[in-house]
Amino acid sequence: MGEDVRSVIIVGSGPAGYTAGLYSARALLSPLMFAGYMSGGQLMLTSDVENFPGYPKGIGGPEMMVDMREQAERFGLEVQDKNVERVDLSQRPFGVWVEGEEFRAESLIICTGAEAIWLGAEGEEEQKGRGISTCATCDGAFFRDEEIIVVGGGDSAMEEATFLTRFASKVTVIHRRDVFKASKVMYERAEGHPKIEIKPFRQVKRWLANEQGLTGAILEDPRDGSEEEISCAGAFIAIGHKPITSFLENQLETDSEGYIVHKTNTMTAIPGVFAAGDVVDKRYRQAITAAGMGCQAAIDAERWLEDQH
Repeated sequence: MGEDVRSVIIVGSGPAGYTAGLYSARALLSPLMFAGYMSGGQLMLTSDVENFPGYPKGIGGPEMMVDMREQAERFGLEVQDKNVERVDLSQRPFGVWVEGEEFRAESLIICTGAEAIWLGAEGEEEQKGRGISTCATCDGAFFRDEEIIVVGGGDSAMEEATFLTRFASKVTVIHRRDVFKASKVMYERAEGHPKIEIKPFRQVKRWLANEQGLTGAILEDPRDGSEEEISCAGAFIAIGHKPITSFLENQLETDSEGYIVHKTNTMTAIPGVFAAGDVVDKRYRQAITAAGMGCQAAIDAERWLEDQH
């Protein structure tokens, strides 16, 4: 291998990336990570992580990511806070382009994660972070004794609505249909809560705001186009996530929703290309499972590299 070819390049950070970095650094593979401009992933938007083993009092999401990064760097992970623009997986060593510069690697571990899906309703862009959020645990406490709406019909929407009743005076769940993806127990918990009202056959047509921030929304009935106005100080969109894979330009096999598909353990259909975390996992999507898969990907990459040489 030439001096300019890395054994391992890790694309993306977060629990999967940092754990992969920790394991491959301790295996003396001198990994290079491109953490992205928003290094740390979705946990940078999470205020309290209470379900990660080893933190009995809980820990802030950003604080936990700093800890994970420092631990991996201590063993030799090199981190650049830059975005990968594109990759060439057609031959080895693989090509990775970052801000116009080309890097080459014998193996790649992709840990780019997923991002929340937004509605794209009128006025939404202006109110992101000024009342409209995709993370109740991050931002719910800003809306004490206020009216809030939650958009969505799945478990996460019901969970967010129930969580938000700790702060809000009223939570209205709106869903464009009357069929809910949420599990029976989650739906019934929300429906039975005195602070929660569930409104089916409603979708946000336009967000309303003043200088201070969000004030409400115009809701539309998709069946007949009729409209009504609802007032709210906060809104939480919980309609799902999409994996961050556009930089791959369809060079890797993905499922119908765009999540990367594993072929052998954590290896993809392209030998030497591994994937871990929320870019693969749409079932669990937890910090602990992402970290576990990052560990698996690093061990798989290490063994695969050994077999090559």
